[in-house]
Amino acid sequence: MTYHAKSEFLSVMMERGFLADCTDYQGLDEALSKGVVPAYIGFDATASSLHVGSLIQIMMLRWLQKTGHKPIVLMGGGTTKVGDPSFRADERPLLTSEQIEQNIEGIKSVFSHYVSFGDGPTDAMMKNNAEWLDGLNYLDFLRDVGRHFSVNRMLAFESVKSRLDREQSLSFLEFNYMILQAYDFMELHRRYGCLLQMGGSDQWGNIVNGIDLTRRILDGQIFGLTSPLLTTSDGKKMGKSQDGAVWLNGDLLSPYQFWQFWRNTTDADVGRFLKLYTELPVDECDRLGALEGAEINEAKITLANEVTTLLHGRDAAIAAEATSREVFEKGGTGDDLPTLALSADELGEGISIVQLIVRSGLAGSGKEAKRLISENGAKLNDEALTDAGLFITPDQLAQPIKLSAGKKRHALVTLT
Repeated sequence: MTYHAKSEFLSVMMERGFLADCTDYQGLDEALSKGVVPAYIGFDATASSLHVGSLIQIMMLRWLQKTGHKPIVLMGGGTTKVGDPSFRADERPLLTSEQIEQNIEGIKSVFSHYVSFGDGPTDAMMKNNAEWLDGLNYLDFLRDVGRHFSVNRMLAFESVKSRLDREQSLSFLEFNYMILQAYDFMELHRRYGCLLQMGGSDQWGNIVNGIDLTRRILDGQIFGLTSPLLTTSDGKKMGKSQDGAVWLNGDLLSPYQFWQFWRNTTDADVGRFLKLYTELPVDECDRLGALEGAEINEAKITLANEVTTLLHGRDAAIAAEATSREVFEKGGTGDDLPTLALSADELGEGISIVQLIVRSGLAGSGKEAKRLISENGAKLNDEALTDAGLFITPDQLAQPIKLSAGKKRHALVTLT
């Protein structure tokens, strides 16, 4: 891309790697240079928390506000009832209104860590598209809005075409999703002067539809900007780990586990992730990303600390780093240390140390675990473990604990 942006926001997006495409670089750049631009990103409430895959969009909203513009966080209370079919192989499970409301409550809390809400010109606002979608009259909507959409054109969008090319069913319900999202953009423009929709590159067709609909009905000029769909350098989808989704809510994934996810970043991704997920200067991101050997591990710790600080606070990042150093530097085995993650339900009021040793894979049976303890071969946090009747309580798992069998076999136990 050879366009040279004049506005600070567009410059940041291009320099830090956020920008995949834009509907009108010059027009958007001029609007951003003239005054405050309200811009939105939509988040459907398909789970009670967003995961790391959404963090690139959240950081875009943060940079938007930091460069003098107004973020609009749109909760998809209405669109979640339909489900976005973009690049999916199958239909999303339908959620009840109560489930969607519960999910929205879970998601809301994350945003206050990244943008500040209020009534000022650049303060963020949070809206729910159920506010205007739930009350739509179907016949009026078909007549006033539906007539502006060409089915031929909708079928040509890559997100739909890829599904049909694989001969996978696309329901009429899902097909309507892009019309509803286009309507969202127009409604936000009408109500709040929203000029820009941002999203992942899989949203390009939906964004273009919204721009076209707004031009046709309101004669308004609005813009679209997309970010790349991120995968790690080894081809894995961002937001997933070996143990499942990397949730942003601390009650689903502890700050320590979140920190550890970033600490385990592949060497080749460090520089890119520092630019996208931290606010360190670009030159510093490049310097850290170019380190090699043992030095790159310190760059990964910087990445983990900076990202964790934004979401969970500086104290949580410091505690996570201290725990990690304690675990790994006292006889641990680096990034390969196996982890047993217990849910609060599994843990209940507590769990025996023998069960933990078995479940973490350090012993094949309770009998073997007891023998390990009696022969002084087991350790808890690098201290000799002598009591086979020890009971580990939830309080003791507020920080991860380390179990050892002999000198070379270790496991980490955490509470999710």
